[in-house]
Amino acid sequence: MTKTTLQRRILATSSIILTATLAVGLSGCRTTSAASADAAAEPEVTMIVGGLEKVIYMPAKLAEGLGLFEKEGVKVNLLGEQSGASAENSLLTGASQAVVGFYDHTIDLQAKGQCIESVAQLANIPGEAEMVATSQADKITGAKDFAGKNMGITSLGSSTDFLTQALAGQAGVKSYTPAKVGAGQTFIAAMNNGGIDAGMTTDPTIAQLVKSGQGKVLIDMRTEEGTRKALGGLYPAVSVYMSCDYVQKNPKTVQKVVNAFVGALSFINTHSAAEIAAKMPKEYANAGADLYEKSINDTKTMFNKDGKMDADGAKNVLKILDSYSANVKGKGSSIDLSKTYTTEFVDKVSAK
Repeated sequence: MTKTTLQRRILATSSIILTATLAVGLSGCRTTSAASADAAAEPEVTMIVGGLEKVIYMPAKLAEGLGLFEKEGVKVNLLGEQSGASAENSLLTGASQAVVGFYDHTIDLQAKGQCIESVAQLANIPGEAEMVATSQADKITGAKDFAGKNMGITSLGSSTDFLTQALAGQAGVKSYTPAKVGAGQTFIAAMNNGGIDAGMTTDPTIAQLVKSGQGKVLIDMRTEEGTRKALGGLYPAVSVYMSCDYVQKNPKTVQKVVNAFVGALSFINTHSAAEIAAKMPKEYANAGADLYEKSINDTKTMFNKDGKMDADGAKNVLKILDSYSANVKGKGSSIDLSKTYTTEFVDKVSAK
């Protein structure tokens, strides 16, 4: 049995245990919190973000910095996690009511019997790049060279894991070692000490590696052109997703949250990288203000203007997961995409 196969089996077993635990012990807790938000004078939402400092997730902190949540009359507590897999677990256990993470988790979770839906689609491309260590750049020139290599991902079951599986699968690669290295400094350290040969990450980590000469961009999915080339179409990624139960019972609260995010998207699409950076926490630019602004400038075009899902893109995500994801493969025909996202709330923002 290969190391990759063993890790996948361990992950699958953990997922089964988690799902069973949730079904037996936590459903009542989720129902109680789901029923109460709209009744509050100022509804409160705990929102997990799969990496607050990552540029691909900046609409969340930007909405806070612009005072948009406050303007809408909703208290949003933003908490950071280093991977989408950890964020989704927080949502499923009822510890949070919303996640800012990749849309592909809604499909992955439906395959496990959970109903989660995107209420605002912030981007229709991943905003990620496959980086290769400079020392390995002459040996790894494309996904076909992933075979036998240590490939960095944030964690097993994360979107970086899904995307790496897809790139490898499309290139006919059946065996590589996924290595959990997180993001930011832990990713950079793993690349520098030989822990990974290449890996999937985002800005500002991408910009830091390129500027220092420690890494090179191998596959760039920060643009629509690069995404279509790598994945055969759009790949709707960063979204605001919640449990279907919560959305159904708290439409007023959900609308307030969506209004704020669409406002943040509008700001991103009408302001410069420097103006956006000025509204973000100063510590996010710990590698230098100029580098942080460059990271935003290189990434900002990935964001939607209106928060709407691209329907064909959603179909492409399902197609890719059904072909290459260990969790979804073979279950694609039973996935109901209409339950993985809704445009009901962003349509109301557009109407206003």
